[in-house]
Amino acid sequence: MYFETLFILVAIIYFLVIATLFLYGLNFYYLAFHAWKGRRALLAQPPSVEIKALPAVTVQLPIFNEWYVAERLIRAAAALEYPPPLLEIQVLDDSTDETFPLVTKIVRELQAQGCNIRHLHRTERKGYKAGALAEGLKTAQGEFIAIFDADFIPPPDFLKKILPCFDNDRVAFVQARWGHLNRGYSLLTFLQSLSIDAHFAVEQLARSSLDLWFNFNGTAGVWRKAAILDAGGWKAETLTEDLDLSYRAFLRGWSARYAGNIEVQAELPVSFTAFRRQQHRWARGSFECAIRYVPIIWNSDAPLSRKIQSSLHLTGYGIHLMMLMMSILYPILLLFSRQYPSLLQLFGIAYLFNVTAFAPTVYFAVAQSALGKRWFLFLPFLLLTSVLGAGMMVNTLRAALQVWFGRNSAFERTPKYGITQRRQTWDTRRYFVNVDALVVVELLFAAFNLWTVWLAWQNSNWLIMTYALLFALGLFFTSGFTISQTIRHRFFPAPEPDPA
Repeated sequence: MYFETLFILVAIIYFLVIATLFLYGLNFYYLAFHAWKGRRALLAQPPSVEIKALPAVTVQLPIFNEWYVAERLIRAAAALEYPPPLLEIQVLDDSTDETFPLVTKIVRELQAQGCNIRHLHRTERKGYKAGALAEGLKTAQGEFIAIFDADFIPPPDFLKKILPCFDNDRVAFVQARWGHLNRGYSLLTFLQSLSIDAHFAVEQLARSSLDLWFNFNGTAGVWRKAAILDAGGWKAETLTEDLDLSYRAFLRGWSARYAGNIEVQAELPVSFTAFRRQQHRWARGSFECAIRYVPIIWNSDAPLSRKIQSSLHLTGYGIHLMMLMMSILYPILLLFSRQYPSLLQLFGIAYLFNVTAFAPTVYFAVAQSALGKRWFLFLPFLLLTSVLGAGMMVNTLRAALQVWFGRNSAFERTPKYGITQRRQTWDTRRYFVNVDALVVVELLFAAFNLWTVWLAWQNSNWLIMTYALLFALGLFFTSGFTISQTIRHRFFPAPEPDPA
């Protein structure tokens, strides 16, 4: 009786998990289809629209210990083509290391050249990035606020291209597309570029074209100051202050625009531990915003399509949790099948749900095609990107558990090293993020999935064997890459170069 009860419980959980994954997979196809329809917008030149009365613009540059890239960012901001009387630059510097005197020197030099730039330094990093942006907003003179993180390089004509996108008074923000300065530096940066391209060339494009809610990505975009204030301002109550503010603005009746044909180059993380930290922060912040806003969205008067899509959007990292649940359920199902040989035939309906198994790969392929690249040449890497996503399951689980148990977590930045060319090295530079004990859990879980592979092979279940093998490979890749970079940093040090 106990065994049968357990079997029923496992069966219910299993079908709920695959049904949830099926729903997310169908949505991937849905967004990819609409992105494909509107793909020409990504490569089209922004329309040349003359603004009769140019608005005042404040450019905010939030910086925290960015010794390698701070100067590059500040000089790019100072080179923006815009009438000097209407342009204000705020360097929001929370640095506690040599970045502070470096920034001071650069700002003074630009001020001497007539640039309207201010260096706002906080000795206490209250509220992290959100706190810095809020502090700068208090004295910002601009009607519009452009924001660039330290690893971005805005093109000189950025403001001229993006400001016409504010085509009515209720547009809260306009988000530009991220480009990649170091896409080909390593396998890690290349895989990241494919994932980010999918977000900007598929998800953001499709959501905006369908008039669905989408998020400001924290950088490479412009906000209307009035919208920020009306939505309650920048808050550090979640680890994704950009996502949080975006939804508060939408719920207040504001709209947004996506300028996918305006690209801003950025540096991708070259450190796997830094990349993991970034993914953890994004996952945790998304879960925090989902808990906070999904109930409010469903109680609002938003159309049903927006409610459904917003829920899928905010809970997107839940896919990792569903994959992790599947990897735990697989061996249980295989062990059950030994007592009930017909069990796996009962679960044969699950094969119908595998129509969405390649949805992420299609997602990535459409993005590359929309960006004018020959996606079929990248096919092995597109598949590997999905494997990398599977390898982040445990990392995402930790973020979810921290939210569930209400554990406070500091905003941990993703360090950048000014790496743009293959010949450059970074692993001996400052800001190195040491290996996390989580890799031990990942290695153990990878071994667990290999055991599942063996069980599936014994039962001639090739589908489960394939999925379990992909899970194991992803976890070994994630943990192995992290450990190898740490070993190289610790045992093969080299002189630290000066910043570019």
